[in-house]
Parts: sequence; C-alpha cells; structure tokens
Amino acid sequence: MKTLLVVTGRGLGGDAAIALNLIKSLEKRGVQCEIALDESAPGILFKKHGYSWHKISIPQAGGHAATKLSAAKGALRLVTATFKARSLIRRGKYDFVIGVLGGGAIVASVGAKLARKKAFSLVSTPIDSKVCPKFNECFILPDLDKFRYDALPKNTDKSYYPLPQDAGNGDGNIGLSKLKEYSNFDENKKTIVFSSGSSIFKGMIDGVCNVADFTDEYNLVLVGLPLQDEYLDEIKKRNIIYAGYVDWINHLFKYADLAVLTDDGVSLQEALCCETPIVTLTHVKWGRYQNMAGVFKGAIYECAVSDVVKGIQYAFDNMESMKVNASKYGKLCMEAGDVLADKMLKKVE
Repeated sequence: MKTLLVVTGRGLGGDAAIALNLIKSLEKRGVQCEIALDESAPGILFKKHGYSWHKISIPQAGGHAATKLSAAKGALRLVTATFKARSLIRRGKYDFVIGVLGGGAIVASVGAKLARKKAFSLVSTPIDSKVCPKFNECFILPDLDKFRYDALPKNTDKSYYPLPQDAGNGDGNIGLSKLKEYSNFDENKKTIVFSSGSSIFKGMIDGVCNVADFTDEYNLVLVGLPLQDEYLDEIKKRNIIYAGYVDWINHLFKYADLAVLTDDGVSLQEALCCETPIVTLTHVKWGRYQNMAGVFKGAIYECAVSDVVKGIQYAFDNMESMKVNASKYGKLCMEAGDVLADKMLKKVE
C-alpha cells in the first residue's frame, strides 16, 4: 500500500514532526510513504531522517492567526495548488492521501477529490477544519476547540498528536548528568523546565523571570532559542539555567519535577509521556488561547504569565494527583500514532 503526505510549512517544525511521526507508524504496517512539500520548503527535518520529497505548491493562510485578507490570498493560490496536487496524486498511483494541517490539509483534500482518491486530513485551525470535512474524513488535533466537543461534526474524529516512538523513553539520570554541567544547578533543589517549544517567546521569558524574582528554591531551566536575542539579557541577570536548544528534552522532562509550557503543541504531550505534571501559560504565542487544561484534565493547570508563581504553588500542592493524570494521558499520547494509522488503514482496506 502506498500513500502521499501533503505537509504544510517548511519541513522543519511542528507540522513536519507530526507527519514524520505518522509516517513511522504507517511504515511499521508496511505502507510506503511519500512526502509533498511546498517548492520553497528546505525540508530539513525530512532530510535529516533520510526522506526526499515532491515539490508542489502549498499556500499558507496563517493558521490560527489567519485574517480574512490572508485567507483570501491563500484561496487564490489554492486553485493552482490543487491542480498540481491532483497531477502528482495521479502520477504516483497512491492508494490514499493524507493532508497535514492548514494549507497542506486543504490541498490534499481537494487534490485527492479531483484525482478520485481516498484522503484523510489532520486539522487544527478554523479554516482547515471548516473546509476539509466537506471532502474527506478528518482527524481533529487537540489545539482545535472542536476536540473538546462531545458530539463531533460530520466526517470528523479525534486524535492526539502522533509522537516519536521513543517519546516516553526519557532517562532521568541522563537529564541529571546534563544539568550537572551547569555551575548554578543544585541537585538538592526541585527542578522546573520552562519551554515555549523550539522558539522562546517573550511571555515565557517573563514567566521564568517572575519565578526567579520571587524565590530561589528551584532549579529554573529554560530551553529553546529566543525569537529575539535581547530576550536573554533578562536571563543573564538572574539565577536561571539557560540550556538553549536541546535534543535531550525527554530526559529533561523525566528528571524534572514540573514543566511550565505554553498551552499548545506537541511539547505538552511529550512531557505527559514522561509523566511530568504541567503548568501552562496562556496567551503567550501570538495571544492564542488553546485550553489544553480542558483536554488533559487534572494533568495540566493553566494560568496567566502574571500568575505563574501561584500556578507552580498549586501544582506542587497537588503533585500526586497531577502525576497520576499525567501518566494516564501519557499512555494515550504514546499510542496516538499507531491508533491513528490503524484507523486510516481500516477505512482504506
């Protein structure tokens, strides 16, 4: 069996990671997977893992931050893009097509319909979740408010984010040994990891600084690369461990007592797979509010940046119950890629 994944973005961020993780689950089931990216995409993540890709047109309309103007411009580019996708789908003789988020989901939906092929879409924004169900079955990801609906719209199902096969295999001892390399790390203190994903947003800087100014009883570990270099000026003034961009985040989550994250994306599920309770800071990324505490009930406590100290205190006061819930959801998240692959293949066969 053969499939084509049409992926939004530049092939190096969250959209690409979701696609790559799903590919791994499909390949375990004997499915031959090919990838299509926008012709301008560098595709670094796929290249790193030994995958090549087809170059087509995949317009972006801004995802969660889409405006009427950006959506209209994206719609105009979509016409050409879908016909290019249709041509590729016909040439490739795929058994089914998968669209991954945003423009990729829409291009795959319409292109597959024109090519008369079975398709699925992973959706997480207002636009793709409105368009794609008109053409094929869709899987709603946790960032979308519809994920919390008891009765889902027609032609839709739910799925947690597909994760790497080793997402839950963190080793706390490795995390500890890495942290010991920092002179301001104190093994006798509890450790809190702060992250807004691969990029550090200003709100996360404000959050970790608020905690550092209030107390010195924790190891405060900040990971990621700043959107602006001057963000780190505030970190240098305080007793905060800045680890930069790390490839050992699962070991860090496994060692840490608590994670303070933004309320969106894959990092939440990665922390839960390591049974790490979470405090989410709301409205940090472009002002968005995703209500992940409403998805992972009892494992996440959400608060504003200004209330981060209270949020951390709440988490430690309720640590045992939060760890139980983190473990419960972590198991579901670890299985997500395989469950999603099985659902798709059952509908194709």
